Amino acid sequence: MLFICYPKCTTCQKAQKWLDERQVSYELRDIKQDNPTEQELRAWHKASGLPLKRFFNTSGLQYKSLGLKDKLPEMTEDEQFALLATDGMLVKRPILVGEGFALPGFKEAEWTAALGK
Repeated sequence: MLFICYPKCTTCQKAQKWLDERQVSYELRDIKQDNPTEQELRAWHKASGLPLKRFFNTSGLQYKSLGLKDKLPEMTEDEQFALLATDGMLVKRPILVGEGFALPGFKEAEWTAALGK
């Protein structure tokens, strides 16, 4: 299992604590140091079954400074994937990736359902 996070993010810290308490083994990846590739993002998006917008960190400084709230609806999916791949801080975190699923953001109920824990 892959746990993608930003260590300074309190939501990521909460999610990591949640995983540790349930003794879930995972590989930790710092999203700022090791940005997801466009190929990874496409695979995770497909596995998630969620709208692509759920993969954007809409509360982040980068999202706001680029004015993405207004630009995203005009962008193609290819343009959105390319943009997400440029900067890990644009990507919603944490992301938990496992066999057949990808969960952007920490929603305890979703994670519980996916892991059966």
